[in-house]
Amino acid sequence: MFMRNSRKKLQKSPGSRKPFRSPRLIGIDAWVDSALYNLRFALAEFWENTTIFFRRFRVRGFRRFVVELLDEGLTLGVGGSVLLLALALPAFQETRKDWRAQDDFAVTFLDRYGNEIGQRGILHRDAVPIDELPDHVIKAVLGTEDRRFFDHIGIDFLGLTRAMTENVRANNVVQGGSTITQQLAKNLFLSNERTIERKVKEAFLALWLEVNMSKKEILQLYLDRAYMGGGTFGIAAASEFYFGKSIEDVSLAEAAMLAGLFKAPAKYAPHINLPAARARANVVLSNMVQGGLMTEGQVVAARRNPANVVDRGKAESPDYFLDWAFEEVKKTAAKLPQHSLIVRTTLDRNLQKAAEEAIEFHLRQYGKEYQVGQAAAVVLENDGAVRALVGGRDYGESQFNRATRAQRQAGSSFKPYVYAAAMEKGLTPKSVVSDRPISWGNWSPRNYGRSYAGRVDLTTALVKSLNTVPVRLAKDYLTTAPIVALTKAMGIESPISSHKTMVLGTSGMTVMDQATGFNVFANGGFAGTRHAFTQIMNQRGDVLWDWSQDRDEPHRALSEKAVSEMNSMLVQVPEWGTGRRAALPMTRVAGKTGTTQSYRDAWFVGFTGNYTAAVWYGNDSYAPMKNLTGGVLPAMTWQRMMNYAHQNIDLKPIPGIDTSFPDPAKIASGKGAKGKTQAEDESPIERPRILSSGTTKALWELNQLFKSAPPLTAPTGRTRLSAL
Repeated sequence: MFMRNSRKKLQKSPGSRKPFRSPRLIGIDAWVDSALYNLRFALAEFWENTTIFFRRFRVRGFRRFVVELLDEGLTLGVGGSVLLLALALPAFQETRKDWRAQDDFAVTFLDRYGNEIGQRGILHRDAVPIDELPDHVIKAVLGTEDRRFFDHIGIDFLGLTRAMTENVRANNVVQGGSTITQQLAKNLFLSNERTIERKVKEAFLALWLEVNMSKKEILQLYLDRAYMGGGTFGIAAASEFYFGKSIEDVSLAEAAMLAGLFKAPAKYAPHINLPAARARANVVLSNMVQGGLMTEGQVVAARRNPANVVDRGKAESPDYFLDWAFEEVKKTAAKLPQHSLIVRTTLDRNLQKAAEEAIEFHLRQYGKEYQVGQAAAVVLENDGAVRALVGGRDYGESQFNRATRAQRQAGSSFKPYVYAAAMEKGLTPKSVVSDRPISWGNWSPRNYGRSYAGRVDLTTALVKSLNTVPVRLAKDYLTTAPIVALTKAMGIESPISSHKTMVLGTSGMTVMDQATGFNVFANGGFAGTRHAFTQIMNQRGDVLWDWSQDRDEPHRALSEKAVSEMNSMLVQVPEWGTGRRAALPMTRVAGKTGTTQSYRDAWFVGFTGNYTAAVWYGNDSYAPMKNLTGGVLPAMTWQRMMNYAHQNIDLKPIPGIDTSFPDPAKIASGKGAKGKTQAEDESPIERPRILSSGTTKALWELNQLFKSAPPLTAPTGRTRLSAL
């Protein structure tokens, strides 16, 4: 009994209690252990079998080197493809637009005096279905532009290899590797800028076009959208312009001449250079024979009887201006009931020719010396009328408008906007600021000459284009926000970054924007006056829109005080500052030079009491120029244009500036690119006399009086003058 009770007590004691184990849990535990062991054994066996299998492919010696090389190449190729695709993604955003649709506008443009200067819109896009085109037209185009058009996928790797081989053999670019699809992608979605980024986008978009369109559709669009010289777009319009006949009726010789235009329409335009056009047509005929599209016997008649063209004279169309004006017209005319229009523009053909001549003169004289290949310019009358626009050196070679589409860093030519914001803040041209080393975060800008002037007034800082002073103004007095807001108020459409480096002009701006912004200084502080046309009329001559009545009212962007103070500083830049080569002998000039890092961009933007103009020099590839600053070719080009523009006109004063002319000795110190005096750089062309503003106003009032006068009756056979 005692023993039984003792056993029960021991069983109830916590320290002597035995753990409880369920047979089911023990079974699960055993199954998990067994499964893990079997999995480990299976993985080990799989790895051993896999290793044994791949040992069969193990290579040694030279074979291993080749395999490793191919492996690295494949890895780099995949990585490169991903990178290229990332670069091309922005271009695919363009494909979301209705790019197939043709504009339904047909616009005939007149200059400021009523003379026809060109057309844009559907007048240049009367397409002929590709099935109705003569067979020799298609063969001429394919034989010259893309012989394997129906065989490749948008990118012709065989053709590219052949072109590279021929170019290496000739030690020059004698063949191009772009397919028709690639050229169409460029025409539809991209610009003519010669950059690697553009070529990458072009390749991907060519593949996209091949997937989404048939070969026939691609060829049709290519023939309808390509620029063909003479202001014509599309092979059908070119046939009408050059030969006065429908594309369906052209001969083989004429078809060869048209096909030769795709490569360089300005160089081979037959109305400009008929011998060059015929020589190019002969090359096209040879290409057709070499490509097996025709035999020598079939083309011999075309060789012996080359095409003749309709005499169009040598009048050149201001195509860069027309392209921009057409876009401006569409914005306004979208609200009008009619789209077949006649538009009186603000273009002055004499000023346009002078601007083109000034750019070509300096590029021809100094282009190789300074390693610069492109330039652009915009000239505005101070009421905002665009009188001239040069978007590049050769429209036939490149239709990319560098004056309205290329956003290039402004450099020091941006500083007047910073100083203008400071004037609005209460500073004056005599305010003293320290020119010494400065740091803004981890940014430490330095002056161009790596030297510092100590305490200087704002006038000296702007005229000498010191870098630290505008940085100090923005950091200590302004911040970047009011500067950005001011540029927008002044009519600048390019996006201006609010980053601190924007103070020294790191944001991209167009030449048109620069002219628009500086025109506010010349216009007494008012913005919103820039315009490309003054009237829009229908084909009957009825005025549908008139700038003097229907325009948006200009607004004040700068106070009179700020304008006067800014102009008092800017007029000294051409007198004893960095812009001495821009000074004019007959009137005072205000302006600012600009040069960007590594000499990639050079600017001069300036104005007088009559005109505002912006000039840019650079390279499409962003390649650095050879020490070219804004005070050299841009200032010289500006001076050559404006010297012509100010002949035989009424000279007006710059707002807020004394009309008395400065000491001529200051201006005479300006030298040309090679030390020539300004007089030697002046344009030899004399501007024809035009009516004075008073005479023009009197004639306009007389014209309005005649229009409003009641009908005259002459019962006695004499004209009644009493109504007048």
